[in-house]
Amino acid sequence: MKKQSTTAPNRKLAGIAKRLREFALGFPETTEAFPWGETALKVKGKTFVFMRFDGDELSFSVKLPNSRAKALALPGSEPTHYGLGAKGWVTLRPTAKTSLKVLLSLVEESYRAIAPAKIVNTLAPGD
Repeated sequence: MKKQSTTAPNRKLAGIAKRLREFALGFPETTEAFPWGETALKVKGKTFVFMRFDGDELSFSVKLPNSRAKALALPGSEPTHYGLGAKGWVTLRPTAKTSLKVLLSLVEESYRAIAPAKIVNTLAPGD
């Protein structure tokens, strides 16, 4: 018999996951799908964030052509598996102490890297 977890979800990480999702869905032409038990946030059908929150761990992967090295320096980060790391994708496992501002900037960079230029051109710089 499989033992069920009796611990409550980490509220801080749940809040970070919720904020990342809301932020990503705020970009133009963004949709959400749920392949492989993860949340996939997409623009025009192309994923720019893969995210998983299991109650006590949050992880998400983003494509980072400009700040990959900075992201890899964060605790708990690594090149994304399945060959995506070689294409600029980074998987992050933020903690309650990780800067939300930094995490949001990484989501935005990934959106801008994946979205078609005509959509990116409608955004204000740093928007």
